[in-house]
Amino acid sequence: MRGETVAIRTEAEVALARRAGHLAADVLRMIGEHVKPGITSDALDQLCHAYIVNALDAVPANIGYNGYPKTVCTSVNHVVCHGIPSAKVLKRGDIVNIDVAIIKDGWFGDCSRMYFVGEPSPLAKRLVDTTYEAMRAGILQVKPGATLGDIGHAIQTVAHREHFSVVREYCGHGIGQVYHDEPQVLHYGRQGEGLRLERGMIFTIEPMLNAGKRDTKELPDGWTVVTKDHSLSAQWEHMVAVTETGFEVLTPWPEGTGTYGAIG
Repeated sequence: MRGETVAIRTEAEVALARRAGHLAADVLRMIGEHVKPGITSDALDQLCHAYIVNALDAVPANIGYNGYPKTVCTSVNHVVCHGIPSAKVLKRGDIVNIDVAIIKDGWFGDCSRMYFVGEPSPLAKRLVDTTYEAMRAGILQVKPGATLGDIGHAIQTVAHREHFSVVREYCGHGIGQVYHDEPQVLHYGRQGEGLRLERGMIFTIEPMLNAGKRDTKELPDGWTVVTKDHSLSAQWEHMVAVTETGFEVLTPWPEGTGTYGAIG
């Protein structure tokens, strides 16, 4: 069944998406202890690949997706998103987003989170914590009858409070048996505007905040997106389902960041 162009999932379908989401989140749990100074992002990618294939008996969704060559995206410091793992070594003070997507029994799980490589700078920590808070604020808006504009407005309110900018070229998305589906979930907006949410919808909320201006550019590799002003960028991502009374986080982690714990 579909509401407008957005799939409305049955309880059985939500259960399949939940299983895939939990597995994707488990990859992020596993890799955390390996994010240390001196490791390469390519080594992290190889660890994630082995875990997805061998421990989870799942399929890495990113490999070959529109030609993408790796299992995860690793976006370091001023890289906004879609950073390709490489032989470059992570240094103390770096911040890195790891974005993982898996397929289990035909259903996609997709999530990302930030990691500190050693002790971050005060600005980097504030940016990472604020981005998590912004994602959390957006998720807390999710319930039947709310709108996508409510989500975007909540996110940008948190970002602008800290004088950070919201990246506008990339957004959250519907997900299920299709990796990137409707609706598009913008991380800015006006309350009461946009698609009205219904029970059974599943989508990601994945704000990208920049410490400087919101402008981005794509590098010649056709994937890596960076801030034009070379300022730091951070992103967090969860999959959520709209429930009868609110939301369910389908990609739960055991902890949050800063003063904010796990959601849902």
